Amino acid sequence: MKKYFTFILLAMASFVGSAQTDYTENTPASKMQSISKVKIFPNPATNVINVLGLKNSQQANITILDIYGNTVLARKWAIRRNVLNIPITELKPGTYVIRIHSNENQVVTKFYKQ
Repeated sequence: MKKYFTFILLAMASFVGSAQTDYTENTPASKMQSISKVKIFPNPATNVINVLGLKNSQQANITILDIYGNTVLARKWAIRRNVLNIPITELKPGTYVIRIHSNENQVVTKFYKQ
């Protein structure tokens, strides 16, 4: 039983670790934004996550996924002053993946909710 639990834990960790890569599917390299330039804080978060380092955009699609790939939040927001403030009070504690898609930004990264 202990070996089975360890296997499940390792499989989940590898899935979560792979979520921290840039979203490159169907996106030209000239429009890609390095994940090192985008910062999410606080991480872990409780009420709000702040995403810094984005390019301003009139309309950005923001999608938050749980670790199983289920969409738990999907909204359209304008990015102003190169920052997004996203309320996450309705999310349960756990690991999430955030995807930000607009003409100016293509970002996928993870964050933790306490």
